[in-house]
Amino acid sequence: MTRTDRLFATPSFIEGMARVLDLGATLTQYNASVTPKNADFAAISSDWVVTGNDIRSAMGQFTKEIDVEEK
Repeated sequence: MTRTDRLFATPSFIEGMARVLDLGATLTQYNASVTPKNADFAAISSDWVVTGNDIRSAMGQFTKEIDVEEK
């Protein structure tokens, strides 16, 4: 669960081209959830996963910098 665009539908290339001519936004679609609680849970958990990935990445980069300085 690493996606942050879970509630938005991902259009194809053809749909993207059609959106240029869609002045009334009639082609806009969203992925639905069974309940608002499920949508909130999915969004919040996805946010925490992404935050954890960012922290993990920063820790790895910091460790590499420390290792280089120690040599």
